[in-house]
This record gives sequence, structure tokens and C-alpha cells, in this order.
Amino acid sequence: MAGRSTKTRNVTQERPCQQTASALSTEESPPAVSGSLSPVASIEVSTLKLEIVNAVRTEIADIIKLELQKALAETLSTIIPDLQTLRSEWALDKAAANAKFVSLKETVLDMEHSLMNCSDDVVSMKATIQSLTATVARLENKCEDFEARSRRNNIRILGVPEGSDSATITEIAALLREAFGLDKEPVLNRSHRVSLSKPKDASRPRPLVVRFHYYTDCAYILRRAKEQRQLKVRGWAISIFPDFTAGVARARAAFNEVRQFLRSVEGVRYRLFYPARLRISYNGVDKDFLSAQDAKIYAEKLTKS
Repeated sequence: MAGRSTKTRNVTQERPCQQTASALSTEESPPAVSGSLSPVASIEVSTLKLEIVNAVRTEIADIIKLELQKALAETLSTIIPDLQTLRSEWALDKAAANAKFVSLKETVLDMEHSLMNCSDDVVSMKATIQSLTATVARLENKCEDFEARSRRNNIRILGVPEGSDSATITEIAALLREAFGLDKEPVLNRSHRVSLSKPKDASRPRPLVVRFHYYTDCAYILRRAKEQRQLKVRGWAISIFPDFTAGVARARAAFNEVRQFLRSVEGVRYRLFYPARLRISYNGVDKDFLSAQDAKIYAEKLTKS
């Protein structure tokens, strides 16, 4: 029994040597030689390889880790001062920005207060302007009415040649008596030519403004002038019109084109009332217009009907 155990120990001692030798021979020999090893030896060789690989990996990982820590430490040693500098600059910029923000906030509040006051002033001024506009419009209408009433006894005469005595009261009264065959000369308060420079062309004399003492005489002369239209006296072709204000004259002149157009439409009658209201009569229907554009549209419809 003792000899047998001794022999077993010898065999056991020889086996690690053989395994080491076989492992070395396996690393140096081609893979085909490992097939001659026993299964147990192959497992042990694989285990040893894994242990070696793991050890190498661990060692490499530790080396890389140390190198990375060194590199990071060097990088951080240069970055940290820069970050601290940026942090201090950012703090300064933040403080400056906050100060500017506070200043701007105060400015905005002041502007808001000023705008509120301005808004209140604008509302008040708007109401005042509206009231003043209405007052001015009312006063303009009154002035227009006063001026028109002051011209009720006036007429305008066109076509009387220029001359030293052509605009006197005596001359104009005699001219009117001849033109209309009056029994006596009308009573005139004054007569004069319009305030324009004397024309160089004698064929276009300045209009005459004549004021009658009695309104009935003025209305009679205007009615006779409208009936005769073109007057011939002393070899002159004269025309007589009412002495309208500038505003009324412009408003009435706006209907000239429509009135000329209506003359060519059969069955249409029209009349221009004071101050500027055109009445168009067609087939027993009367329509009044204060706008020349509206009157023109209506007149064009009549031609198509």
C-alpha cells in the first residue's frame, strides 16, 4: 500500500510539469497539436488563458485609467482657472445687466406714466377738436349764408368792354334800360369790375358786379336775362348771372357736365336750385341730387332705359 501511494504521488507530481509543458507546447505549436491533449488538460489550459487575459485586461484598464486621470487632472488644472475667470466675469456682467434692467424698468415705468398722461390729454384734445371742428363748420356755414345774403341784390355782367366810364352807375343803369326795354333806369347802389388785373386782350373784359337798391329790380333783371339768355346791346353780346359766393359757384359748376349731357336726352327736364341742388324730371318722376357724380350715374341710366 505504501509503495502504491508513493507511486501515485510521483505520478501527481509529474502531471503539473506535463501540463505546463503541454501548455507551452500548445502556445508555441499550431492549434492542431492541442487536439492530442486530454480533455482535462484542455480545460485547464483554457482556464489559464482566461486568467491571463483577464489579468492583462485589468492591468491595461488600470494603466489607461491612470493615464486618463493624469490627463484629466492636467486638463482640469488649466480649465478651472479659466472657468473661475469666466465665472467672475459672468458675475460682473450679471450685476451690470441687473443694474441696466433696473434702470430700464424705471425708464419704462416713467414712460408708461407719461404715456398715460398723454393718452388722457389726447382724449381730451380729441373731444375739444371735435367740438371746435363742429363749431368751425357751423361758423363757416353762417359766414357762407351771410355772404350769400349780402349778395342777393347783386348781379354779374359779362361782355361789357373795358373803358374809363364803362363801370359807372349811370352807364350800367342806362345799359340795363336799353337791354331790357325798361320804362326807367333801375336804382343802383354801386357797380365795379372784379378785382383782377386789367387784361391785355380787350376781347376778354373783366366781369362787372352791380348792386341794386331794390331786390325786386334785381330779381326781375335776372328773370328777363334767363328768358333771353344771350343779350345784344350796343353791338355787344352780354350775359347776366347771379353774384354767387365762391363756394356756391364751385358747387353749381360741378353740375355743368351733367346739365350739358341732359340737354341731349329726350323727355328729360332739369332745374338747378339754390345753392346747388339739381332736380331731374323724367316720365313724371322727380329726383333731386346734391352730388354731381350721382346725378351723372342716374342720367346715364336714363339713356339706357
